[in-house]
Amino acid sequence: MTIFASKRNFFIEHIMKIILLIGAGGFIGSVSRYLVTRWIQTGLQVFFPVGTLAVNVIGSFLIGLVFGLSAGETLVTPEWRLFLTVGILGGFTTFSSFSYDSLMLLRDGQVAAFLLYAFLSILLALVAVYLGYVLTKLL
Repeated sequence: MTIFASKRNFFIEHIMKIILLIGAGGFIGSVSRYLVTRWIQTGLQVFFPVGTLAVNVIGSFLIGLVFGLSAGETLVTPEWRLFLTVGILGGFTTFSSFSYDSLMLLRDGQVAAFLLYAFLSILLALVAVYLGYVLTKLL
């Protein structure tokens, strides 16, 4: 076996490990998104997509925490960072659902609700990422 074949095998094994980590995290995040969204939406029984909004804000806050904790790569390794951010939180946050909910509000003529929902989703998600990141600097 040449040195190139050995490096190629290592590279393939590394990529497969990353893909499996992200896939497992995506499964956890997607199932969690569904459960949390349903729990909030059914608990409040409102027309406004507050479940999706809450998931986006919570996910943004958690992404801020992970990025803050992994800044020096001492607490969170690059592999764990991918598992948590791209995998779990990528599956958990729902901007595709945000887009769908927005379209449904517009389709139903709920322009004011759409504007409020879009504004709150973007503003609260940005604030949540910032707060998550800042919190890691205070610890």
